[in-house]
Amino acid sequence: MAQKFAPRTLGVVGAAVCALALSACQDQASSGGSARDFISAAGSSTVYPFATTVGERFAEATGNKTPKIDSTGTGGGFERFCQGIGAGTPDISNASRRMKKSEFDKCQANGVKDIIEIQIGYDGLAFGEAQRGPGLALTLEDIYKGLAANPYGKPNTAKTWKDVNPALPAVGISVFGPPSTSGTYDSFKELLLMAGCDKNPEMKALKASDEDKHKAVCGTFRGSPYYVEQGENDNLIISKLNTNPTSIGAFGFSYLNSNRDKVKGIAIDGVQPTMETITNGTYPGSRAMYIYIKKAHVGTIPGLMEYAAEFAKGAAAGGYLNEKGLIPPHKDMEAKIAATIQSQTVMDGSELK
Repeated sequence: MAQKFAPRTLGVVGAAVCALALSACQDQASSGGSARDFISAAGSSTVYPFATTVGERFAEATGNKTPKIDSTGTGGGFERFCQGIGAGTPDISNASRRMKKSEFDKCQANGVKDIIEIQIGYDGLAFGEAQRGPGLALTLEDIYKGLAANPYGKPNTAKTWKDVNPALPAVGISVFGPPSTSGTYDSFKELLLMAGCDKNPEMKALKASDEDKHKAVCGTFRGSPYYVEQGENDNLIISKLNTNPTSIGAFGFSYLNSNRDKVKGIAIDGVQPTMETITNGTYPGSRAMYIYIKKAHVGTIPGLMEYAAEFAKGAAAGGYLNEKGLIPPHKDMEAKIAATIQSQTVMDGSELK
């Protein structure tokens, strides 16, 4: 016979179950037995200045502690974000590209099941040079021929930009750029290097017939002194250009825009990097910016969705992040962002590559 419980007994049992459930949730997003009382984020060096500004505004508006944000590069941010649930891992991953399917799968395997994806706006991977630089103007094909390890399947022997294109000056090929852990590096490879390769009909056909070989031929950078990785600090690239005026820097448009007194943009395919050309997609380096939030941490780590709402406010047209170089999402995207924050809708990974 089933045992009967008095209402009082049921209430005690229910309360105990709720307490255990709450404890389990708390432990899931905790470290050393107690939850963090501040937001932790890691990821893109391009998103970093926007995220820190939002963090300061968020703390002022809510009275919460200022979030701790690390500039690790997009890949490094996802690596930490996908390690698992708990206060020893970031609540947010900042990204200058969309999450990859392989990263999503790693998150899932490590228990990071519910992830909220929010596109915060646009930035551009910009090419720049010192104000006293030679005034370079490049095409996508120039970039590929100058920086690919094996352009069109043959070892790269070009030493100057003139070797690449007779119309260019005879200055050494020297590009300071992001490391392979950075979303800016991934954007560089996809939006510029591989796009330049695909200008060649044979290479475009290779993509359809042998994708792995295409990636190797079209998407492999040559090394130093032609392409030199500079870590996750785009300001370091800006300073390098001042002491190396014939070199090129590859960094987020926001860094170019906020350092116009030191550097100038380099046109690609005849298009200068500006707010307008990145918004309308005519500049080849235009790309979307994202933040990713662990839903399991919402309600345990204080202020996560309030921080997301503050980010959306700052990123919107006329928002304070526009002055820092973040290009706002279009109106339809603004509505989608607001709906995602309100509903805390999680991604299913089906659209990722």
